Amino acid sequence: MIIDFHTHVFPDKIAKSTISYLAERGGIQPSTDGTKIGLEKAIETAGISLAVCLPVLTKPSQFDSVLNFAVSLNDEYKGQKLLSFAGIHPDCENLEDKLLAVKNAGIKGVKIHPDYQSTEIDDDRYIKILQIAKELDLIVVTHAGIDCAYKDCKAMCPPDKARKVIDKVGHKKFVLAHMGGSEMVDEFLSSCAGCDVFIDTSFVLKHLTKEQFLSILTKHGEDKILFATDSPWSDGAEDLKILRSFVDDERVLEKILYKNALGLLGL
Repeated sequence: MIIDFHTHVFPDKIAKSTISYLAERGGIQPSTDGTKIGLEKAIETAGISLAVCLPVLTKPSQFDSVLNFAVSLNDEYKGQKLLSFAGIHPDCENLEDKLLAVKNAGIKGVKIHPDYQSTEIDDDRYIKILQIAKELDLIVVTHAGIDCAYKDCKAMCPPDKARKVIDKVGHKKFVLAHMGGSEMVDEFLSSCAGCDVFIDTSFVLKHLTKEQFLSILTKHGEDKILFATDSPWSDGAEDLKILRSFVDDERVLEKILYKNALGLLGL
């Protein structure tokens, strides 16, 4: 079994234009067309059993439409192949009610993206989101480190700020994407590695050396790392090949590939 903990899909009517815009802005080529069918085909080709879909709100008014899309996706797939989270924006009004709506819809968690939402991770609004999510037992996944679409801007979720949030909230279902900080390996190792937070491998495997990966694995521990691709921005088969070249211990691989994710998702 393999679980990809970090993927993206869009409604068919906006997938083409959205993927085109994001690809141009980030200077990256997608590996799928951004649709649910495209993702389904991609994971089947790679031998991935389940893909967790993480929507991002770029403005608070998108909350209802994104939630509805997540619910429809989960109703369609019934926990097989694709499983969608919801999204939340720090400027959403009535955060408690919105996160409760996510919980009541049977959704496992929410995605936040400090760079796309122009808010630093240690902002009081994110703190509140995490505190409410902790009370509701909802997973929170955040982009961490430098985003390729915001190369010229400061990172809104660098490891040092993430560490402050981890220590303040203590939410055990908090996930820092991109190995805890894209393009910030040293910063992650010095400030976050070993603390009580999950990290995922999305997008960064092809940019890491084996030495860097093993340094993170050694210091952070095998129980807190989740395999992920960031599809359509990285290819599952390629990422799996890289991961297997980094880790030859089958017991450790099993944890990263699916066991840690199963525990976090409560499956």
